[in-house]
Amino acid sequence: MARTPRPTGVIVLLDADDDCAVTLARQLRDHAAATHRHVPLFAVAAVREFEAWFLAGARGLAGRAGLPTDLAPPPHPETIRGAKEWLSSRMPRGTTYQETAHQPSFAQRFDLDAARSGAPSFDKFCRDFESLLTDRQAPRA
Repeated sequence: MARTPRPTGVIVLLDADDDCAVTLARQLRDHAAATHRHVPLFAVAAVREFEAWFLAGARGLAGRAGLPTDLAPPPHPETIRGAKEWLSSRMPRGTTYQETAHQPSFAQRFDLDAARSGAPSFDKFCRDFESLLTDRQAPRA
């Protein structure tokens, strides 16, 4: 916050793991409001883990990094504990999903519309990001 010019807003994204995503994000927003009320902060906790969003938008990853060309999302991707392992199990033998190697390219290619439909926490992230860009306050959830 000491930077000049000051940031016009902040988005915090974290994995909820086994915690309640809504409660976790609310706690983060409340803390930020108490310490830096002058800077808009949006906090989103990905249900379970960030990679659950890749699972929801899996069709966009089909054929990438050795994933099958007919890759389809699992039902209820945010309920899966171990999204990284789900991705690894669909890669060629001896290959595993590696965050640093795969996240950047997967983030560019996963099916955003499908992810918004299949992963409510991703839809929340998109709505908050749009609010930050358009300087509108997102509804609290």
